[in-house]
Amino acid sequence: MTQTAPSKRTQVGRLPKRGDYSKETIHGILDAAFLCHVGFVVDGQPFVIPTGYGRDGEILYIHGSAASRMLRNLEKGVDACVTVTLLDGIVLARAAFHHSMNYRSVVMLGTATLVEDAETKREALRIISEQIVPGRWDDVRLPNDQELKATTVLAFPIDEASAKVRTGPPADDEEDYGLDIWAGVLPLSLQPGTLIPDPRLKSGIDVVPTYRVGLQ
Repeated sequence: MTQTAPSKRTQVGRLPKRGDYSKETIHGILDAAFLCHVGFVVDGQPFVIPTGYGRDGEILYIHGSAASRMLRNLEKGVDACVTVTLLDGIVLARAAFHHSMNYRSVVMLGTATLVEDAETKREALRIISEQIVPGRWDDVRLPNDQELKATTVLAFPIDEASAKVRTGPPADDEEDYGLDIWAGVLPLSLQPGTLIPDPRLKSGIDVVPTYRVGLQ
């Protein structure tokens, strides 16, 4: 496990004991999800855009339409903040003030780089696809040259990042533990449902049973 020193920008200020700067924790959280939120500012106006991603080592790949305002600005080297959050439970305390949530989150700061090499771009798209639905990439028609041209892929470094994690039961004031009020944790998880076939699916095509959503 490698412990990275937090930068001044990623140092956890509020409840610092929940901060974690190890690559093991940061990578683990990133690998357990596939949806991030990208924050950036253009002409003084802040934007926060949700998008899918895939991790490869110390790089987070994001992609979208070449006409995307977010990607067009990020490829210029605009400072960005990328966040990923996994909600694990609602913490129900005896006092309203001490209600909380159990969560795992990562905050990354930096600038993105445009992926221009065609082979690297294809590989980045495979990584993103496999993070969302492992195994799907090998079963579909791969992007052609025109589709690649219409798609922008950016590489975001994971070298300035921090994780923040809360686990466990509520932390009530000592005098409240004797109250006749139920307290504990309501676990939450995002679970895939039953697949719904495309109405235009050809007959005789069965779903691949190994498909699973990349959620942990």
